[in-house]
Amino acid sequence: MKTKLIIAVAMLLHTFTLAAQEAWTLQRCLNHAAEKNITVQKNRLSELSAEEQLKQAKAALFPSLSASMSQSVGYRPFQEATVIVQNGMATTTNNKVTENGSYGLNANWTVWDGGINRKNIEAQQVQTELAAVQTEQSLKTIQEQIAQLYVQILYTIEAKRVNEQLAATAQQQLERGQERYKVGDLAKADVAQLESQVAQTQYDVVNAQTQIDGYKRQLKALLQLDITESFDVSTTEMADERALEPIPDKTEVYNHAVMTRPEIRAAQLQADAADVQLDIAKREYLPSISINAGVGDSHYSASRDSYGEQFKRNLNGSIGLGVSVPIFDNRRNKTSVERAKISKTTAALDLLDKQTTLGSTIENIWLQATSAQQRFISADAAVKSQETNYELINEQFKAGLKNIVDLLQARDNMLQAQQSKLQSKYTTILNTQLLRFYEGGEISI
Repeated sequence: MKTKLIIAVAMLLHTFTLAAQEAWTLQRCLNHAAEKNITVQKNRLSELSAEEQLKQAKAALFPSLSASMSQSVGYRPFQEATVIVQNGMATTTNNKVTENGSYGLNANWTVWDGGINRKNIEAQQVQTELAAVQTEQSLKTIQEQIAQLYVQILYTIEAKRVNEQLAATAQQQLERGQERYKVGDLAKADVAQLESQVAQTQYDVVNAQTQIDGYKRQLKALLQLDITESFDVSTTEMADERALEPIPDKTEVYNHAVMTRPEIRAAQLQADAADVQLDIAKREYLPSISINAGVGDSHYSASRDSYGEQFKRNLNGSIGLGVSVPIFDNRRNKTSVERAKISKTTAALDLLDKQTTLGSTIENIWLQATSAQQRFISADAAVKSQETNYELINEQFKAGLKNIVDLLQARDNMLQAQQSKLQSKYTTILNTQLLRFYEGGEISI
């Protein structure tokens, strides 16, 4: 018996340990999303792609080198003698089948192209930095969504607890009402109302659980968790004092956010990229200079010389200088410059729009935090008053001094006050944390 008890206790402790391991804190969710979220991973791949393009842009400053080789076979079945001219030398052959081979090594180097190559490097450096900022932006967006869902889950869990307490009280009231009905102290219609109250509180509990499951499903999707994986959040109840913490000043938050938020930095980089592209477009008017060089050799089977002698005699080299001056290009360069100017203006407007949107977002979060905190203070006092009133009326109902209408009205007033307090509490906490997040801090719930 003692052994069985020890085994049972050990299994119970093991179950609790597994449950604790499966519970996801907010920080664990944020860390997991940073590694596993598909959007974030795709953006990291875009970073790698941008880095490769930057390497290619830098490599364009150096000469290119290529090798070539060709082999051909000729067949002239009806000719008795054929004269072949190769490398300036005429060769007569009676062979109907001939073979020819040529080999080359060629190099090309753009010495000067108006500085476009170096500007391309600068443009790609901006794009590489932009890719990194976009990764950061996607990560912050995911973190904000996770925080909102996480707080919504905590709020709904606490609301469910309130509904469960009300359901238990409603069940007790029904049992007391049935006793009074048996002794003729309560009408059957009143008992029916008590039964309806029990059904409603049970529905509220089920509905709250359904909402919790829905929010958890959305959170699992953000975390890229498989449908077969178990998932639950750490349900540590937040103290009411968290809703009374000082709310950051909206102007200070904005001033810091406009300097650090990735969406603003991305818009600034887009403006920088537009400046570089305009510079590149203007440089298309400048001449370009290139150097090319090559080494070639060949052999021919109809020649009387050996292959070694042919390779020696046919070896040739060349070097050339090319200069290209744009004179009339059907307005191609002019159009490129004008389009670059338009892109530059568009990028400046996008930056201004991002700054305006950021300011509006921060102000909206600040207003929600401020108003929710005021509602919480009022709701906290209302809850205490309504709970006291409900307890009093419940005792009076048990004693037959209050009717069912008074009881249900008191219950509705208390429930409304409790739900208002919970909603304002979690709204205040969430938006206060979001303000600190926009200010450059971490979300801590």
